Amino acid sequence: MPHATQTQPPFHLAFPVHDIAEARRFYGGLLGCPEGRSAPEWVDFNFYGHQIVAHLAPGECGPRAAPSATSTVDDHQVPVRHFGAVLDMPQWQELANTLQAAGVPFIIEPHIRFQGEVGEQATMFLLDPSGNALEFKAFADMSSLFAK
Repeated sequence: MPHATQTQPPFHLAFPVHDIAEARRFYGGLLGCPEGRSAPEWVDFNFYGHQIVAHLAPGECGPRAAPSATSTVDDHQVPVRHFGAVLDMPQWQELANTLQAAGVPFIIEPHIRFQGEVGEQATMFLLDPSGNALEFKAFADMSSLFAK
């Protein structure tokens, strides 16, 4: 379930989409994020306890806005501009299964990175229908989230 109990203040992120109905299908339908307030040009979603807002801005989407800058992380080219959520391992696996069953293409397939190292984590990267890159990750040991 995308909404979580907060122990820290929730963050707010606004991002461009080319179609509000498609954003609703992706974030609300596929990812299961409950919808908040909306207007014809924007819609709020509860993204695992955080507020994300899809703003209709087709000129900011598409091929020219797709992530082109990458950084090498554990032998993968990670899109530099991305957002996402840190889930617990069962949530992450459930989401990976849901996305795979829906045939969602991945930039980086679900896998474990930094295996056997501090910060070992499950991760996956994908694009929303407007070309925004998302990462979902999980740690077997959440205390290693900021470990060096």
